[in-house]
Amino acid sequence: MIDKLSVSRVINAELKDCHALVSDIEGYETWVSDLKEVDIKNRDDEGRVTEATFRVAAMGRSASYSLAYDHSDAPSAIRWELVTGDIVKRLDGSYSFESVLDDPKQTEVLFELALELAIPLPGFVKRRAEGRIAHAALDDLQAQLEH
Repeated sequence: MIDKLSVSRVINAELKDCHALVSDIEGYETWVSDLKEVDIKNRDDEGRVTEATFRVAAMGRSASYSLAYDHSDAPSAIRWELVTGDIVKRLDGSYSFESVLDDPKQTEVLFELALELAIPLPGFVKRRAEGRIAHAALDDLQAQLEH
């Protein structure tokens, strides 16, 4: 079963800074808390990462997956789709950015994720993991941008 998450938050940073941090895939190791390793596989003609492999701490073990990135809506969004994964069958998502109208130094960040695990888990475990993923995605981003 595919679970879909969608969470948003206003961050005290300009849109361009939010996008720059999220699109710097190789820099994730410095600010994404559960990430253990990033390996860049491909880049486009502008030097942007188009495919990367990740190793993360997940549910008490290590998990690996590769994502393909779409930068066509930059700087208002960055999207990804799962290429391969050991415990996930789907891990497609995006970060979208919109300047707050009355304060351009604030950005509303929307994190969306469609997740399907390759292994069955009890519902409460899945909900706990999904909540951790979604909120960590914004907590880590906000902490890095507002430090």
